[in-house]
Amino acid sequence: MPLCFDNRSVNELPLDPVSENFVRPIVKDSIFSIVEPTPLENPRIVCVSKPALHLLGLENDEIDKDDFAEYMCGNKTFEGSRPAAHCYCGFQFGYFSGQLGDGATMYLGECINLAGERWECQFKGAGKTPYSRNADGRKVLRSSLREFLCSEANHYLGIPTTRAGAIVTSDSYVERDIRYDGHPRMERCSVTLRIAPTFIRFGSFEIFRSRDPITNQIGSSAGNTVLMEQLLDFTSRYFPDIHSTPTSPVERWASMYSEIVRRTARLVAHWQVVGFCHGVLNTDNMSIVGLTLDYGPFGFMEYFDRDFVCNLSDSDGRYSYRAQPDICRWNCMKLGEAITPKLPESAWKPLLAQFDEVYNETYITLMRQRLGLLSSQASDSNLIESLFDVMENTRSDMTKTFCILEQFEATDNLHNGESLLEALLGICAPVALQKKLIEAKANRYRPSMPPGILFSLKRLADENPQELARTFGASEPQPLVDQVNSEYAKYQTFSRLRNEATALSCRDNTENIKSEWMKWFDVFADRLRTESSPVENRRQVMKRANPRVVLRNWVAQKAILGAEAGDYSVTQRLLQTLENPYSDEWSGGEFDGVMPLDSA
Repeated sequence: MPLCFDNRSVNELPLDPVSENFVRPIVKDSIFSIVEPTPLENPRIVCVSKPALHLLGLENDEIDKDDFAEYMCGNKTFEGSRPAAHCYCGFQFGYFSGQLGDGATMYLGECINLAGERWECQFKGAGKTPYSRNADGRKVLRSSLREFLCSEANHYLGIPTTRAGAIVTSDSYVERDIRYDGHPRMERCSVTLRIAPTFIRFGSFEIFRSRDPITNQIGSSAGNTVLMEQLLDFTSRYFPDIHSTPTSPVERWASMYSEIVRRTARLVAHWQVVGFCHGVLNTDNMSIVGLTLDYGPFGFMEYFDRDFVCNLSDSDGRYSYRAQPDICRWNCMKLGEAITPKLPESAWKPLLAQFDEVYNETYITLMRQRLGLLSSQASDSNLIESLFDVMENTRSDMTKTFCILEQFEATDNLHNGESLLEALLGICAPVALQKKLIEAKANRYRPSMPPGILFSLKRLADENPQELARTFGASEPQPLVDQVNSEYAKYQTFSRLRNEATALSCRDNTENIKSEWMKWFDVFADRLRTESSPVENRRQVMKRANPRVVLRNWVAQKAILGAEAGDYSVTQRLLQTLENPYSDEWSGGEFDGVMPLDSA
């Protein structure tokens, strides 16, 4: 199957000298390890994105060949490809975890298409690598389908992202405990073909970190500043304007860092505007070129909640919707720290300050489009936040609210807000669903110790921290005080949410919802009266900015259940829908609607 491979990464960056493919805790002074995919039994295509595959230079007649699935899982190899696994480290949930690496993904090579574009492609789920740790290097159908669909969905929403070209499943099986409750089941091994300009990430530069004083972990190439300089120079090629400018190395790396910060800020602004939560924003999941990378427990927010958490293992809400901008800025800071031996802190730290400016500018611009505001006013930020207050208080649907607002009109003395109330009531969570959502949220904050013990420790932490340290044999009280205060804050949140859920009753709260919206409509109407553009112009801007469909979890589950039963048509229809998310033709269709009660 013809592809024009170049493979610059493995040809120019240091390779692991150990040729055998076995798991190792440290792969020193190497960027890649050469590997081979593990074959699958009876592979077959579930779905393909032909536009994504065209990026590589594949034509439709090649995609439609009978043996295409063999190439898309590694059973057959593309001539010129050179499979390899990338070595990287990372901060996971705020703590440096040492060597991580491509434990389930494999670089295949870099393709040059007829337009002269360079695209890296890789398999996800093709078998073990030196970085697989205790895992088997495999991915299953449900997780692979989610990544495939969301990669393409985000692309068509206009969110910078890696692409997915194909998903293959098989008659090979692995054991997985889906709910981590001790009841594993056998699931089909599946492979996704991923595509991006590069899969180099923030964690690629953390292999040079010295030993961490908290976790005692160390980068796999700690202190190798020669390799760091080589990787910095290599990475600058993905920023052609910077790479081609004749400057000193430090100036070039500073310009590159600045652009990474700016791209990351723009990326998370796009997420926030549509309600996308990544779920695992560890530094090893941050793309160096500002793309959404590594789709795991992601989720599109349904009923608006600033504290929305899509990752069930994120009990502290570190990666909540609200926290994503701050976490992405923190990750940019960690990248700066990692390259400090070659780019001094005095050079990179001032550049980090751009993050907030670029984020705010991108966010407000995109939100104005969602509301059809064609001019700029200083009060727009307050208008947007007040809208989100109403959406949070009434638990309205993130996606559908903006579609309804397209019909809002304001004249000199009147507005039509009242006529939209019935539609808005239809997309607000009913009381029974609100209770389930609040109770689920409360359980994330359930303290890890009985309240009586927690209260005693809190009193000790406040009144006699030295005694607290002696009780637990600690040399310093502050880490224990911080831990107790964190647990106490969780308990307070847990109690508040439980009380909130208990206070909800089955009484009709329609009038409260109407009142909240009518107050906001009055403010919105005043703002629209300052616009000089015709109403139809405003609506056209909103229609281009407000998707009709996003990849809701319960929608993805429809495709998963169909595919696991051997029916891939649901996935194919869903992909077709996600490829045109701003079209009204999907309204009322099989992938339209708000969250069902049994999906909460």
